Amino acid sequence: MSIRVLVVDDSAVIREVLSRTLGKEGDIVVVGSAVDPIDARNKIKTLNPDVVTLDIEMPNMNGLAFLDKLMRLHPTPVVMVSTLTTKGASETLLALELGAVDFVAKPSHDLAGGLEAFGANLREKVRAAAGSDVRARTEKPAATTRLRTAAAPAGALIAIGASTGGVEAIRVVLGDMPRDCPPIVIAQHMPAGFTSRFAARLDELSEIGVVEAEDRMPLEPGRAYVARGDFHLRVERSSGQLKCRLSQDELTSGHRPSVDVLFESVANSVGAMAVGAILTGMGRDGARGLKLMRDKGAYTVGQSPASSLVYGMPRVAFEEGAVVEQAPVEMVATRLAAALNRLKNAA
Repeated sequence: MSIRVLVVDDSAVIREVLSRTLGKEGDIVVVGSAVDPIDARNKIKTLNPDVVTLDIEMPNMNGLAFLDKLMRLHPTPVVMVSTLTTKGASETLLALELGAVDFVAKPSHDLAGGLEAFGANLREKVRAAAGSDVRARTEKPAATTRLRTAAAPAGALIAIGASTGGVEAIRVVLGDMPRDCPPIVIAQHMPAGFTSRFAARLDELSEIGVVEAEDRMPLEPGRAYVARGDFHLRVERSSGQLKCRLSQDELTSGHRPSVDVLFESVANSVGAMAVGAILTGMGRDGARGLKLMRDKGAYTVGQSPASSLVYGMPRVAFEEGAVVEQAPVEMVATRLAAALNRLKNAA
């Protein structure tokens, strides 16, 4: 059965590009387009699309205001089509917090440049959105109490990987981390130009400090390090200290940053002193690396099916024996803390 999509954008050129691109492989059908949120509201009622693509800057009503109303009144999978600017990055992250499934960066004025890659990315995101459970996401879990556990022994490390839906899932997990937690390294599938603002937003919302990782940056307790868009993040031990290493070698598991690359480096550098979590996302990136972590004695958690926006990466990890247990996203930090406490007590 085809995925039915409504394209919402005030630019006739962009509407045409998106419609042509989405319909290229036959499994996605653009059932209509809208020039602004008011037009979109009426067409969502009549066409009942599976997925909506949505621009932020539009006349009559801001796309974010429309998204907020849509997710409250008629939860529908939404993929944002965002401008690659600082302002665009901030608004896109807010859209993800409001309930958008994912985003793609709008193609440049040179539409021929990179249009094939843009189209493949857009179709992948729309397919993932069509399989997501946005209704469950609108039912907010009960608030959890921020952890107050004592720090784990020196040398401990937390590694987290995610993709579609991961922006919100990572926010939930970091929001429950105490200031004295071990260093946290994060690989979230996100393009260049967005990870800096993502790290800054997490820093605003968390007790711990969150930064975009830089090459050779030392890993310190009470801080989280987000992989830079279009760079792999690895952890290495140098002169007895754990540090970030960034590289732009080939894509791994189809991604850069790759969760597999990060987790494999953690397995090799930290071993049983690490704990890891694989969160919501499409595909299989991270399963192999998390299995290496578990084989080295690390405690590993996968996000549960019911709490995952897209139960893809956690599912593969679970099926391949990479996770010790699965947990709802609001319990992941608690499970990691319990594992760290066991490490501390065993030390």
